[in-house]
Amino acid sequence: MERSLRAARAATFTYFILNGTLLGMWVVQIPPIEERVGISHAVLGGFLVLLGLGAFAGMRLAGPLADRLGTRTVVPVSAVFCGAALILPGLAADTWTLAAALFVFGFANGCLDVGMNAHAVQVEKAYGRPVMSAFHATFSVGGVLAALAGAATAGLGWSPAATLGCAGVLATLIALGAARALLPAENGSAAAPHDESGPGETAGRPAPARIWILAGLALLVMLCEGAANDWSVLHLKTVLGASDSLAAFAYGTFAAAMTVGRLLADRIAARFGPAAVVRHGAATAAVGMTAVALSPWIPLALAGWALFGAGLSGCVPQLFSAAGHADPAAAGANVSRVAGLGYLGMLAGPAVIGWLTHLVPLNITFLLPAAFCLVAAAAAGVLRGRPVTEPKAAQPV
Repeated sequence: MERSLRAARAATFTYFILNGTLLGMWVVQIPPIEERVGISHAVLGGFLVLLGLGAFAGMRLAGPLADRLGTRTVVPVSAVFCGAALILPGLAADTWTLAAALFVFGFANGCLDVGMNAHAVQVEKAYGRPVMSAFHATFSVGGVLAALAGAATAGLGWSPAATLGCAGVLATLIALGAARALLPAENGSAAAPHDESGPGETAGRPAPARIWILAGLALLVMLCEGAANDWSVLHLKTVLGASDSLAAFAYGTFAAAMTVGRLLADRIAARFGPAAVVRHGAATAAVGMTAVALSPWIPLALAGWALFGAGLSGCVPQLFSAAGHADPAAAGANVSRVAGLGYLGMLAGPAVIGWLTHLVPLNITFLLPAAFCLVAAAAAGVLRGRPVTEPKAAQPV
């Protein structure tokens, strides 16, 4: 049992890295694809929203399927689908085919995202202690691998179609190889009968209010993350006058702090509880973002971005975990609700900040994400309702 559980955890890490890599491979190919298809930055921005809408649709489908068929089926099928869909943007010949390709790729990515998070909840329950944040940390590793692979293939003169096609084939092989180690469906999930007194959704029953509160918190937190992804570098350059090379450190410090924070968050959650991680993490993020908004000095702004990333790092994994543990029979559906609304927040974050810049200076707009972090900190008590997992007698490491 210990060996199979370790293997399942390793397989989950594999799918998280794979998802980050596939998404990153598309990102690093954006410039040549944009040039080849002949679209403007504005049109590309609209297409990226379309990719996000496809992901949201995929999340909404994959959650109930994971509950009905089991994550052992949904995760590898979604990963193979995502690998196959990755080549489509590279083959797109005009604006319409690129739009369709991005929607399909987004849909596949959304299916994989929810499936692997639902399986991560299952692994965490089997371990009897928090392990979710580490999975999310390895997603960033996939982005690094994609950047290195993209740079290497560009140096060799590969076309986007060749690069994305090879990545898709490799992803398919990895996904099929890791599938055998995934955990089978639990009793009480994957088509098992559902207790009518339970909190999940069956026979058309709506999800409980607590799930939607978790989803609302995910929207706020991921909106803040989206704002940092798209505006951190521009803030340092346009507001504080940093050079291009120095401005890049704004996102770099944010991303590095978030990765390190997620590697540490599981131990903190195990000792103090998930509510404490979200409460103190969101409060820390609010302090960091306030420092960014008000700082006249580049070093203080960089410290603020780092504090913002460290504070946010553990929030989303705890929210996903709480949703998945709320009801084993509806774990996939609940994760899809929280992840889907959170993903919309990440898409909306950059747009909201951009709209506000028409009214106030860019740095002042960051006070809105700071306020959202305070709301998340104040509402963190909702995570106290999460069932406590029972540790196994001989717990694997």
